[in-house]
Amino acid sequence: MSIFERYLSLWVGLGIVSGVILGNLVPGLFAALAQFEYASVNLLVAVLIWAMVYPMMVAVDFTSLKDVGKRPKGLVITVVVNWLIKPFTMAALGILFFKHVFSGLIPQEDVGQYIAGLILLGAAPCTAMVFVWSQLTRGDANYTLVQVSLNDVIMVFAFAPIVALLLGVTDIAVPWDTLLLSVGLYVVIPLVAGAITRSVLARQGGEPAVVRFTARVKPASVLGLLLTVVLLFGFQGPVILDRPVLIALLAVPILIQSYAIFALGYGWAYLWRLPHRVAAPCALIGTSNFFELAVAVAIGLFGLNSGAALVTVVGVLVEVPVMLSLVAFANRTRARFPG
Repeated sequence: MSIFERYLSLWVGLGIVSGVILGNLVPGLFAALAQFEYASVNLLVAVLIWAMVYPMMVAVDFTSLKDVGKRPKGLVITVVVNWLIKPFTMAALGILFFKHVFSGLIPQEDVGQYIAGLILLGAAPCTAMVFVWSQLTRGDANYTLVQVSLNDVIMVFAFAPIVALLLGVTDIAVPWDTLLLSVGLYVVIPLVAGAITRSVLARQGGEPAVVRFTARVKPASVLGLLLTVVLLFGFQGPVILDRPVLIALLAVPILIQSYAIFALGYGWAYLWRLPHRVAAPCALIGTSNFFELAVAVAIGLFGLNSGAALVTVVGVLVEVPVMLSLVAFANRTRARFPG
């Protein structure tokens, strides 16, 4: 792993701190950056997310899907947890905490937006970072690739309908045009571009050419991630410092969801006696979020300074320490699994 990957949590932490400080020192700059948008899409955020996601999409090999039927148990867990359980439990937690448990502690006019932010996080399972979590747990790289490939294909078709369904359940108007545009921009286009790039490289030099290319463009992905973090926390910097209790309350259902989903996936894999190199990535892919997509869609649907965007940014804040703690737990329990 490169130094940027090895100390990713440190760089993300520095990006968060830098964004909050800059957002409070030069709020006018971030207000100006917020104006660069078209059709409810912030262009600067879009460019950074493309830079972040595209290199990871090149690594996705859809030809691996032909091996789906060889070891189906891990894929069954991934699909069921990611698409039939996680979005709905996240929405339920949002309703429970924001409409009832925290009803006297948060502004009631923003409750719908907070729930919407949780729904966007819950309906966007991890795509890119799961390769890092898999590597840290010594997961089966090929099997993880199959899981991610299948997950991406499902996301193209399932993300928008699930989000629309859950937003409707919580009585939030569904702007279908913006929702579909966001899926196209942040999932379909990077996925297609990555597949085309991979196909061209494979014809020219096989898998080694793909590996060399992804190694060359990986710094752009890391830079895109860090600049996105700085930008997002810069936009929300004043709120984070002015209302730290609100940030802590927003983090509660995200934390509960993260550890509960991991326990479900990891426990299921243990009961099915899956080898650890499959079980760990299988549980982590459902726990982690495709926060790039969630943030971008929240901004597109509700605006940069919305409660929904704030929740997705809190998701970024929670993501790295939670995932590292789960990676550590998975590594400590390796001996309990076969193989």
